[in-house]
Amino acid sequence: MSRARQPPLVTGISPNEGISWTKVTIRGENLGTGPTDLIGLTICGHNCLLTAEWMSASKIVCRVGQAKNDKGDIIVTTKSGGKGTSTVSFKLLKPEKIGILDQSAVWVDEMNYYDMRTDRNKGIPPLSLRPANPLGIEIDKGRFPQKDLEALFPGMSADFTSENFSAAWYLIENHSTTSFDQLKMAVVNLKKQANKKNEGSLAYVKGGLSTFFEAQDALSAIHQKLEADGTEKVEGSMTQKLENVLNRASNTADTLFQEVLGRKDKADSTRNALNVLQRFKFLFNLPLNIERNIQKGDYDVVINDYEKAKSLFGKTEVQVFKKYYAEVETRIEALRELLLDKLLETPSTLHDQKRYIRYLSDLHAPGDPAWQCIGAQHQWILQLMHNCKENYVKEQKGNSVLHSPMLDLDSDVRPSPIGHLSQTASLKRGSSFQSGRDDAWRYKAPQQVVFVEKLTKLVVSQLPNFWKLWISYVNGSLFSETAEKSGQMERSKKNARQRQNDFKKMIQEVMHSLVKLIRGALLPFSLREGESRQYGGWETKSELSGQWLTHVIQTVRLSYESLTALEIPNDMLQIIQDLILDLRVRCIIVTLQHTAEDIKRLAEKEDWVVDNEGLTSLPSQFEQCIIHSLQSLKTVLDCKPGEASVFQQQKTQEDVCQLSIGIMQVFIDCLEQLSTKPDGDIDTAHLSVDVSSPDLFGSIHEDSSLSSEQRLLIALSNCRYLERHTFLNIAEHFEKHGFQGVEKITQVSMESLKELDQRLFEMYIEFKADPIVGSLEPGIYAGYFDWKDCLVPAGVRNYLKEALVNIIAVHAEVFKISKDLVPRVMSRVVEAVSEELSRLMQCVSSFSKNGALQARLEICALRDTVAIYLTPESNSSFKQALEALPQLSSGTDKKLLEELLNKFKSSMHLQLTCFQATSSAMIKT
Repeated sequence: MSRARQPPLVTGISPNEGISWTKVTIRGENLGTGPTDLIGLTICGHNCLLTAEWMSASKIVCRVGQAKNDKGDIIVTTKSGGKGTSTVSFKLLKPEKIGILDQSAVWVDEMNYYDMRTDRNKGIPPLSLRPANPLGIEIDKGRFPQKDLEALFPGMSADFTSENFSAAWYLIENHSTTSFDQLKMAVVNLKKQANKKNEGSLAYVKGGLSTFFEAQDALSAIHQKLEADGTEKVEGSMTQKLENVLNRASNTADTLFQEVLGRKDKADSTRNALNVLQRFKFLFNLPLNIERNIQKGDYDVVINDYEKAKSLFGKTEVQVFKKYYAEVETRIEALRELLLDKLLETPSTLHDQKRYIRYLSDLHAPGDPAWQCIGAQHQWILQLMHNCKENYVKEQKGNSVLHSPMLDLDSDVRPSPIGHLSQTASLKRGSSFQSGRDDAWRYKAPQQVVFVEKLTKLVVSQLPNFWKLWISYVNGSLFSETAEKSGQMERSKKNARQRQNDFKKMIQEVMHSLVKLIRGALLPFSLREGESRQYGGWETKSELSGQWLTHVIQTVRLSYESLTALEIPNDMLQIIQDLILDLRVRCIIVTLQHTAEDIKRLAEKEDWVVDNEGLTSLPSQFEQCIIHSLQSLKTVLDCKPGEASVFQQQKTQEDVCQLSIGIMQVFIDCLEQLSTKPDGDIDTAHLSVDVSSPDLFGSIHEDSSLSSEQRLLIALSNCRYLERHTFLNIAEHFEKHGFQGVEKITQVSMESLKELDQRLFEMYIEFKADPIVGSLEPGIYAGYFDWKDCLVPAGVRNYLKEALVNIIAVHAEVFKISKDLVPRVMSRVVEAVSEELSRLMQCVSSFSKNGALQARLEICALRDTVAIYLTPESNSSFKQALEALPQLSSGTDKKLLEELLNKFKSSMHLQLTCFQATSSAMIKT
């Protein structure tokens, strides 16, 4: 079963050597989640758990115990991580006698230093002298438990300087295995030490014995004289004599010991001065040490020394200490200013910012350095954004962009999941333009696009650290354990709660600046008048294409995802969503507008090459152009999480619908232009085509072989296909991509297409039917033919045969272009001919018998020949024409009529094959 946490790891110990009971600070990783999680701590194999004080997951303070090994590892054991390891070791030193001028790696107890010159302790009262071995024999520590000895001798002590000293306890503890002979020697040593003290007192008395006897004799003589004489004179002389003796003795003593006492006083003062220097050298050397450590950047050492000095001398009344402590405070104040300057310096990493804030907190800097840093970072980000815009605007206008260190963000490498997300996303979106794209694309991309890339990269790289700094400020993780104990963390959390609105305004200001700078570059019309100068200034010779706008939308979307990953509240990022929506709408409109221009340029690509279905490549090119345009908008139309539909606004729906209708109308106009205008009249002024292109001249060469009637037929065939297939397919693609008002787009486009189709059809019928209709009347009356006076019919006259041949030619021309158009065209031609024939028959005043038979023969021959193309209108015309003729009365006439009709059909069987039903059936299939 895997543990929830990593095992403890000790990476440092300070100091790394010392005697027993030395206080050490252990640092490392995963040192426990709390005091209760710490279940074991050994240094050099000795259990130090009882003296351990858990400070944090990276710091433990304890005292080194009596260890057997002189060097060993530091092992920490926790409930959550188990037994840990150590990368450092601790060296246990044996206690030695250290003089006041000897160097030592550990703190020396200055209250009781040992003077090796005199082999005795200095600086303590005589009653508290503690000889190392009062018995003068070797000490052999026993193994009796301390608790047992305390139980045997309650209220007593083994310390021979204590008032409750117990000799038995001392002997058991220090000489439990000592032999009896050695104990006898110890008694002799004690007696010698006592005799030395007595001899010292006796020698002092012997040294002044002569003076004592002289004084004693003088006093005895005075006493005898007073008893014998009892006079004041003797008393006075003797008193004077005594005073002289005493003065002489005093002067002699002063003369003898003045030099010795002077040297002694000087030595005592020197010794005391050295003792003070040794004892308080930490304070005296602290100002210089602070300067050195500041130069080396060891701010932790400076702070620790300052805290120690403050606790020892912060409230001292000694003037010299006050003077040196004031020097320390002066340097600490300079350090505060230095750290504050470094904190507010930009650019700076998040790690350095946290470190400087922690230092200033430990130094009790006035104000709120963390909030000052947040404010400075906020202004720095805003300045970066505006400088980025100004540099790209200058570059667009032709000025060289000076390299600004403020924009050199690549040097600030900060491994973070956000930066990884941004790099991965950037690689993904690279495939939308060209495979294997490198930085060279930036030289081809418009300045606005490169600017948006740089601006979003700038914000995504700077804002995460800014947001993390605020989070650390809120939860108090900026401060050290010292700040936690002093209550500074709670005060900071309180300040953070009070400044939440201020920070929210900072984030909103950054978001507003980001959005407005992008709007100024891509959507300048969406800015207010007063904002254009601050956020705009771009030269917009031509609007960005839909392809570049799609790339920009993808860039902004990825930036939004990166900022969302920071758990920034959605209300602060809503303005970016609004920007994305506006960019999507603009991209759709621009793409549709450019699509309309591309479709207008399709006229030059018409090669008039017809396939088996009577179609050119123009309808297919039109459909592919629409599909390609919609596919390019797929990522724009798709809604990412949190995004609204691009068609949610009514105005957007109407604009897109009108643009879509306009695209269809442009193509319809293109068809009409191609089919109705002569070759030289085609409007190519709007076409951006290289005149040296072989395709252009090739298409013009092919166009020259087509007549106007053929172009009309091809256009009619294309219109028929557009109506039945292309427009319906495009409508499906519109619906597939979520377009609104597709029915309206289809309806309007169909109506316009049908109008064009009808116009083109009428033009073609006019071109083909009018000559045939116009030739009927002259043909009928050729040779001064008269219906009243004519011969017996011998067959169908030539004018009708000529008309049929012309109709057959129309059939052939239409059949060559499009089989599907044959019934429609032929029906209208037949209607026109039958209508004209009916009119001519009705205009005849009277018919002779032969004339009536001739007219009936020709009308029936024409009707039977084009029977498969008859319509109600043409049937009505033929009926009216026959009704205008006299009825056949005799069977002979009817028989003659039938014979002549059969003769006509037989003689023109080959020509009339196209009018047979089998041909029509073949056409329909």
